[in-house]
Amino acid sequence: MQLAFLLYKYFPFGGLQRDFLRIAQVCQQRGHAIRVYTMGWEGERPSGFDIRIVPARAMSSQRRNEKFVTWVQADLKRDPADRVVGFNKMPGLDVYYAADGCYEDKAQNQRSWFYQYGPRYRHFSAYERAVFGPEGRTEILMISEVQLPLFMKHYRTPVERFHLLPPGIALDRRAPANAAEIRAGLRAEFKLTDDDLLLVQIGSGFKTKGLDRTLEAVAALPPALRQRTRLIVMGADDPAPFLRQMRSLGLSEQVQILKGRSDVPRFLLGADLLIHPAYNENTGTVLLEALVAGLPVLTTAACGYAHYIEEADCGLVMPEPFEQNTLDSWLARILDDPQTREEWQQNALEYAEHADLYSMPERAADVILGELV
Repeated sequence: MQLAFLLYKYFPFGGLQRDFLRIAQVCQQRGHAIRVYTMGWEGERPSGFDIRIVPARAMSSQRRNEKFVTWVQADLKRDPADRVVGFNKMPGLDVYYAADGCYEDKAQNQRSWFYQYGPRYRHFSAYERAVFGPEGRTEILMISEVQLPLFMKHYRTPVERFHLLPPGIALDRRAPANAAEIRAGLRAEFKLTDDDLLLVQIGSGFKTKGLDRTLEAVAALPPALRQRTRLIVMGADDPAPFLRQMRSLGLSEQVQILKGRSDVPRFLLGADLLIHPAYNENTGTVLLEALVAGLPVLTTAACGYAHYIEEADCGLVMPEPFEQNTLDSWLARILDDPQTREEWQQNALEYAEHADLYSMPERAADVILGELV
């Protein structure tokens, strides 16, 4: 079959983008042709992909999205595809990969009453309804159980259109046989001693991921513990507001903010804790990447995958509503308890051996390539 994959932008370090690429490559391996529509592609282009850059330019994101959909629909009319698979919410999809949470629920519960009278709301609400409306035909690949009842509440989507997928952690995130050697190499590169404690926070969108909360927690550590602690942050975002916060908290010597990188597994093996106090997160793939690497995790219940941390007993999950004082005290407690961190590491590695944390791309391809009635 000829498959058309639609996403507004591709860059190599986004979670949605990595999921798209792995699903598309599984479909390609099964013998199907891959066409991609996007407004921008950064990084290496996979062999055999027909990548079509959509010239959609406008002042507002909603107008760009509308131009994108119009251009793609016209191109598909000239050059049809057997399946149209979207990784952003938009009209005309056969299959939608639900990487984002329910927009309508956020608009009603996290915005002021007059927000719903604006053009941004009208656009994104209409595009979400085009996917989830009960009269639609789009098959929906769900990666978060938490979001499913919200979509059903707001749209009354027929339950048979939902396909709940397992996680899809890449196998290269698992701790290899030479994990100790990799750990030592990374810590030497960043001039860390055996007594130093390394925190990592990984993910694009620093505000949503709670980097401001992390910086406050590091600054609140007891002096002796704070002196031993380093934080490395990685992701695609503007670091400027967080650099200002670092300076105001006196953390400039202890915190590094790096751009997205392809060697994330090295940091997961070299660190002592992944901290991820997100405000909201549909899944939080990095939580599971840390888990399979044997890295303890401190996160929030706002992440869809946080329950895996509890099930594996490999870290702590902060309840909602979030309280900064709790994060501060829990971080200090974890960093000051190497025995518990070692137990969590072993629990994580054992859990990663038997839990299905890896098959999402294959299961998604099964739905995409199946009968869509």
